[in-house]
Amino acid sequence: MLATNHSVQPNLKYSNPLYAQLVIGPPGSGKTTYCHKVHEFYKKLERKATVVNLDPANEQMLYEPSIDVMKLITVEDVMEHYNLGPNGALMYCMEFLEANFDWLLEQLKTSPSNYFIFDCPGQVELYTHHRSMANIFGKLESLGYHLCTVHLIDSHYCSEPTKFISTLMLSLNTMLQMGLPHVNVLSKADLFKQYDSKLHFNLDFYTDVLDLDYLLQALDDAPGMKKYAKLNAAIVSMVEDYGLVSFQPLDCNSDSSLLRLKNLIDKANGYVYGAAEEKSVNTLLACAVGAETQNERNKKDVDPYV
Repeated sequence: MLATNHSVQPNLKYSNPLYAQLVIGPPGSGKTTYCHKVHEFYKKLERKATVVNLDPANEQMLYEPSIDVMKLITVEDVMEHYNLGPNGALMYCMEFLEANFDWLLEQLKTSPSNYFIFDCPGQVELYTHHRSMANIFGKLESLGYHLCTVHLIDSHYCSEPTKFISTLMLSLNTMLQMGLPHVNVLSKADLFKQYDSKLHFNLDFYTDVLDLDYLLQALDDAPGMKKYAKLNAAIVSMVEDYGLVSFQPLDCNSDSSLLRLKNLIDKANGYVYGAAEEKSVNTLLACAVGAETQNERNKKDVDPYV
């Protein structure tokens, strides 16, 4: 559905603090799954959260969004009306949403909660050099929303040095372009075992982005990469000079993993929870620690040298 333009009220402020996490990442990184899982997880913590679908091509949602941009505009309609391809249509949709920002604002104002989870489109150009998404989030921030970008990257990109260095560049570029508190996430961390035979380093190397000279050595050993040695060295040097990129592993099926990520996001956007949620967090944390301890005991029963 195509809607008409409206006037924006940039000076509007809210009396109560408002918080949001902006879930972005390449197609297939697990954004929609994460939004569904984290929404259910927050219910356990007694945190009221509203899920907002900002992807005008997201037709296979695992959740029922309280606010859906597809009621304003869809990629399918734009492709039909303007004879555009999927990528061009998606960019048009985001420009259209930016121009009609007050439609989104009115939708957000109807929500009974003060915490929002934005399920965003997966086209990486929207976060690396196209400005509409950054402008939309900038308007929300100017209205008093406390934002945090949650950037999901499929953990299989750790399986090859060439893929991981592109991941570092994508993450750094996105952080600089968005200009917001930012948490990089290696999604589908429960599948890491499948890549064990391919991983050149242990998990800490990829999450903490340790001494990248080791990554350069691995890149030099990759087929056809010797001729790009200087370019790779320049990229690695730039990533290290900024010192911004690190990753948090995430298993969406693990409450303890979701809890660790929640703590990082809350620290990034300054969310402060009340007594009821604090009690739920402490209870869940105790259960998670107990489960992890039992898992370690089970491993030792199988292998006493673990």
